[in-house]
Amino acid sequence: MYSNAEISEIKKYAVKHICPHYGVNTDLDTNPKVFVKSDDCYIYDIEGRRYLDTFSSLLTTICGHNNKKIINAIVEQINILDFFPNFGDHYCLPMIELTKKLQKILPKELSAFFYVNSGSEANETALKIARQYHVERGDEKRYKVVSRRGSYHGTTLGTVSATGLPWFTEKFTPMCNPGFIKAPAARCARCEFGLEYDSCGMKCLKELENIIIENDPETISAIIMDPLPGSNTGYPVPPEGYLKSVREICDKYGILLIFDEIQTAIGKSGEMFICQYFGVTPDILTISKALTSGYIPLGVTVMRQDIYDLFRSAPGKELRSGSTFGGHNVACAAAIACLDFIEENNLLENVKTISAYIQNRVKELMEVYPFIGAIHGVGLLLAIELCAERKGLKPFDPSWKVGTFVRNYCYENGLIMRNNDDIIVIAPPLTFTKEHVDIMLGTFEKALIEVKKKYNI
Repeated sequence: MYSNAEISEIKKYAVKHICPHYGVNTDLDTNPKVFVKSDDCYIYDIEGRRYLDTFSSLLTTICGHNNKKIINAIVEQINILDFFPNFGDHYCLPMIELTKKLQKILPKELSAFFYVNSGSEANETALKIARQYHVERGDEKRYKVVSRRGSYHGTTLGTVSATGLPWFTEKFTPMCNPGFIKAPAARCARCEFGLEYDSCGMKCLKELENIIIENDPETISAIIMDPLPGSNTGYPVPPEGYLKSVREICDKYGILLIFDEIQTAIGKSGEMFICQYFGVTPDILTISKALTSGYIPLGVTVMRQDIYDLFRSAPGKELRSGSTFGGHNVACAAAIACLDFIEENNLLENVKTISAYIQNRVKELMEVYPFIGAIHGVGLLLAIELCAERKGLKPFDPSWKVGTFVRNYCYENGLIMRNNDDIIVIAPPLTFTKEHVDIMLGTFEKALIEVKKKYNI
């Protein structure tokens, strides 16, 4: 245990010397948090408080914290062969075994793997693979990339260029690649054209194809998209037929389709991959975050076999990308244990059961609290949208910061609940139980009661 003086000093030191990822100065200036221990779905801070983690440590710890199967696999691998790089003509057994396991659960067309350390690297590599694929085919004009407004793809300059959220890009605009083109999001609840789904004729899809035509299809290398856009926009489910039509557009114009599954892969939808949930297979797919249940960093870019075969077809055509630690032995061992744990404990079925339970409970809350506008998403990738009026999802006055108030109330009462403005994100571990849901929504409802009092609504 630490004394109050020691805790204060630790926090002051951290805030002064450690620049956090996407830090918020107002939060850092009030009550920065230091975590010291974890178990199952709970995290403990330096003051000894316990928190139920409903966001899986940024969508990673899907098998729960302190999972002995994964920990034992990590320790065992360290004692056998801690590290040797996958460089040149070198391979290590854990990577080979993980590749076999992933190949069995992925769509059969995706059977060649490039290992990295993170989601940003996986997406950056996907963009490079697409470009070099066209170059090796003698189609060097293809360099442009189409991405969508409202999507997040990473922190490297390439993935920042692909990201369609201004907050992440505005400070770096002069450095961003002008070859990246933005298309409309497929977000029916907040259609940027102000249309209704039943009568819109899927204008977002038509605009996507128009943008391709306007920018010369023969110069476009790839479309990169998150099939289920992430927590930043509240997991809006695309309209029926949208992704299949995107696949057809890519085939029509010879464009590679990249699915960014950094947030969605490894069981969170109730299927192992969200592309399987929607029944659409991309040419390249990226995985990270939950691949090792967050225990060790690991990412992978998976491509069609014929794409990799082209890189292997002659000297000089090899893929020009690499990473010292990509496919680290210990990370691969953790990933194998994670995948085994999911299968052994039938967690895909648990996702479906718990998802239905959460959605039914939230719908009950909607009958009591009219400022709950909607619940979006699939599986355990869910988001509750708070708003001034349910019809049309009219937003609250932004200065009220209702979502931040709810988040802070939950934190103060032992619940880690992420918000993006007035969107409350629910993306718990695959091991979540109905008891966990009851605790989560019980605290959430208490926060809603306080919202009614504070804002007189």
